[in-house]
Amino acid sequence: MTDKTSNTPQVDPDEILDGIKTWVDIESPSNDGEAVNRMVDKVESDMRAIGAEIDRTPGRDGFGDILTARTPWGGDGPGILVVSHTDTVHPIGMLDDILRWRREGDSVFGPGIYDMKSGAYMAYYAYRHLVRQGRQTALPITFMYVPEEEVGSPTSQAAIEAAARANKYVLVTEPAREGGKIVTGRRGSARFKVTVTGVPAHSGLRHQDGRSAIKEMAHHILWIEGLTDYDRNVTTSVGLISGGTGTNVVPSECVIEVDMRLPDMEAVEEFVPQVLDRKNIDPDCTVTVEGGLNRPPYHKDDGITSLYEHAKGLAEDIGFDLQDMYTGGGSDGNFTAALGVPTLDGLGADGKGAHAHDEQIYFSSLEPRTALWIRLFETLE
Repeated sequence: MTDKTSNTPQVDPDEILDGIKTWVDIESPSNDGEAVNRMVDKVESDMRAIGAEIDRTPGRDGFGDILTARTPWGGDGPGILVVSHTDTVHPIGMLDDILRWRREGDSVFGPGIYDMKSGAYMAYYAYRHLVRQGRQTALPITFMYVPEEEVGSPTSQAAIEAAARANKYVLVTEPAREGGKIVTGRRGSARFKVTVTGVPAHSGLRHQDGRSAIKEMAHHILWIEGLTDYDRNVTTSVGLISGGTGTNVVPSECVIEVDMRLPDMEAVEEFVPQVLDRKNIDPDCTVTVEGGLNRPPYHKDDGITSLYEHAKGLAEDIGFDLQDMYTGGGSDGNFTAALGVPTLDGLGADGKGAHAHDEQIYFSSLEPRTALWIRLFETLE
């Protein structure tokens, strides 16, 4: 890490916001691979226009493509990896009504603007700013855009981990938290799909012959939810449920999907096997559990501490106080930090309402936080 005393680079927040809008205007829900690839097309076009070297890996399992863009300088050695995602949780059509683009005072609204198209664009803008000034950085910069972070990065995890191992630092464009704090630690997450198979029967004529999958599942739902332990920072949530074929049929199948958040590997080793080993209560029903640890937990180790202190010093030069925090939400930063690669997360815009109908960023955060991106690019070595 080099000297931090050069002048704060001048950036144009209105220009940044105009660029963010071009990305937000392309709605890209995770499970719509074609929509996500329209977003990928835009990012690829923008990156090519400023001379980035592009590699695009076709998506699979219905998801969009993985896009990697690398600065033409710095060679093939390890450098800075910037991780972003091109997908959002919002369905297509939100821009037309529920979450239309608008600015109200300091707040700017739009689907995916906070999580995380603003942060992804800010990192791109920082690179473009350097190109405009004819400047290069000591390290090469690789930008990776994954298509399905919001559903756990099932097709991109291996690529993210491989890229992280090949670099010295990882910077993640997830949004800032709680007044502009960046993230230096996260809980891990596990996901499970639980299927109960029972015996169908006419609910009026032969009720006694049936074995209700929904009744059986009710026991398992209460047990799973009962694993939540706030004192240990362990939470479980049954987020999706489906089952049955009609009100007059004893249901023969019920399926739930479970989200579990875990603070450390000790908790992972204790709680994950309990869910995977779940057994049926009714002997005539069967229970099948799929899944497991999705993102490992990570904590602020020495490498992350050093990187954070460097960023904090840069922020002081720019004119703001950069605080950090530990959060319960997961991101692709879980993968990279768990490998021991120094990772700073939550470097995107400040705002609120991730995944909600009031998702927004604060315009006032764009200039200083983009300036921080530029200074990080310039000073990491």
